[in-house]
Amino acid sequence: MPKKFPPRKSNAVLIAAGFDPQAAPDLALASLRSIRTNQTAPDDLIATALGEISTPEAAAMLAEMETNSTGHERREIRRAIFRLRQHGIEAPASQSSSKPSSRAEIGESITALLSPIDPEGARIVWIMKDRPGGGLTRLWGLTSHTEGLVGATLGNLSRRQLRAEREELERRAGAQLIDADWRLADFILCEAYRATPESRRSQVGNFLTLRSEIVATSPELAYSHPIYSEFKDQLSVDPNPELLKEPEVAAIRFPPQAIRAYAEEIAELRNSPLVLNPIQQEDRVAGVVERAIDGLLVSSAGAPIRRRLEDAAYFLARRGKKSAAGWAASAAARIRDGADLKRLTFFQALVRSQLGELIAQEQSREREQARLVMTPAEAIRTARQRRR
Repeated sequence: MPKKFPPRKSNAVLIAAGFDPQAAPDLALASLRSIRTNQTAPDDLIATALGEISTPEAAAMLAEMETNSTGHERREIRRAIFRLRQHGIEAPASQSSSKPSSRAEIGESITALLSPIDPEGARIVWIMKDRPGGGLTRLWGLTSHTEGLVGATLGNLSRRQLRAEREELERRAGAQLIDADWRLADFILCEAYRATPESRRSQVGNFLTLRSEIVATSPELAYSHPIYSEFKDQLSVDPNPELLKEPEVAAIRFPPQAIRAYAEEIAELRNSPLVLNPIQQEDRVAGVVERAIDGLLVSSAGAPIRRRLEDAAYFLARRGKKSAAGWAASAAARIRDGADLKRLTFFQALVRSQLGELIAQEQSREREQARLVMTPAEAIRTARQRRR
């Protein structure tokens, strides 16, 4: 059911102009249109109100308002359109003759750079746009695999400053940034923003406003990664387990809380007092691995790993590693298409390697704890050695 506009202090100007926050959506919309026609309230307040009325008519009015809008008012209109898109309400394309109406029309003035994803799941994204007077406007974003969008800033700089900052970042990170399709970089930032916990949204709350200074179109909710068209002829080839040797893929990790249960089950099998011959034991371990593949990679659970593989393919391709990039693209496509991953050696190797790491870490921790517990005789020997 369409949502009514809730009472808010910021509605005071609209209420004074005749707007009823408790009116039915069609009446509220008619009231806002009348207020705009009579110019009794600014467009930014009207846009904010429209963003809370989840109807196609409200979205259409926002698209109409976007035509020839500029500055702060345009940013508020774009925010309202984005809010409606989150509720599944799409605005028709703006007909503005002075503003780009589609992503394809934005032109070649926007570029982007991406850093590799580090072992902690963090990545830096730069989106740059040429300034009419020279230099660039840059949107800087830091994303996290677990925390969403961690930070975002907007600033102007010269091309010389950009080169110097890029060289310094690459020197400190020990890895090169790659030139990327700005649409991919934009999707990465917007996806991270949507994944940001509400408790942290205030730290990047102006992200959509900053973004509107670079990209005039609405954030895309669905995006087909370019690697699928780039490697369309290789998607039918099974991914090779050799892919795990690539740092971009080796850095991919399953959530610890999700994989730990499977690791504990394998550890219990290997430490079981029941006498199992090696073949029986391996059969049971293989069963655990297959269940782990289903639990960690199938349906929505596999979406984060698919995205990591997509980006890994993109990086590998731009570093000249076409074979590895094709395998990563194929692996991502298998998750996307719901293939039987249990039968593919790459996914078995991926899961087994991480299960093995967890088991080895736990065994090392147990040995360390055992060393901390000493018998009286061991304590006496240790004390004597320290006195020597």
